[in-house]
Parts: sequence; C-alpha cells; structure tokens
Amino acid sequence: MQPGTKKFLQFLKSWAINTLAVLVAVGLLHGHITYKHWNDLLIASLLLGILNAFVRPILMLIALPLLIFTLGLFTFVINALLLYFVGALMTPLFHVDTFGYAFAGAFIISVISIALNVLTGNTRASIRIQRRPPPPPKKDDDDKPVIDV
Repeated sequence: MQPGTKKFLQFLKSWAINTLAVLVAVGLLHGHITYKHWNDLLIASLLLGILNAFVRPILMLIALPLLIFTLGLFTFVINALLLYFVGALMTPLFHVDTFGYAFAGAFIISVISIALNVLTGNTRASIRIQRRPPPPPKKDDDDKPVIDV
C-alpha cells in the first residue's frame, strides 16, 4: 500500500471513531447536544477533528502553565472549548447548550475515542498484558548439615 493511501485510511478511521464518539456523547447528553441530520453530525465531527489537529496544539502551548499546574486536567477544558466552538459555528445544525454540557461532552468523547483507538490499534500507545513466570521454588535449609558449637 502506498504511503498516501495508508495515511488517508488512517484519517478515515480516526474520523469514524471521532464521529462515533460524538454520537455517543449526543446520545448520553440528549437534548443538550443536538444535531438535525446525519450529515450535520459528520460535518461537526470533521470540523472538531480539524480544530483538534490545528488549533488544539496552539491552545495547549498557550495554556502550558495551567496544564502543568493542573497535571494535564486543563486539557478537558480545552477540549470543551473546541466542542463549544463547533456548536457555535454550526448553531442551527449542531448545537451545544452550555459550556458545562460541552465539558461533559468533551469528557465523554475523550474517553470513547481513547478506548476505540486502543481497541482498533489506531494509536501509537497499546495495552499489553503479560504474565510473569512463577518465582523459582525456595530451597529448604533442612537438607544442609548443621554444626552446633
């Protein structure tokens, strides 16, 4: 397979995972994150992916002191800002009620996408379960001669 084709398939896989994660968030936060048609959901997830690729690294760099201070938890705030921004850009077609629901949606999207990326092998990180061999049996000290003085 050519490198360009492989990258395109990787992009399609990421987009499908992102769309599914957004769909789960919409389902769990029914009525607070809404979309009109399937096309709107696809466009919203594509726009969210583009913002995550280009705008998110800039926001992470700007917020680096907060990220260090909060041990990375401020990342959820950045993800919520991007989701809320997508909702603001696509207001009649894709809508997010408040920043609180954007935060909850971004948390759900993050958890679902991480899980699906690990399960499908669409990430550099992987989980490997490895069994440790049992420890060697201990030798009894009873078999050795004892010298009493």
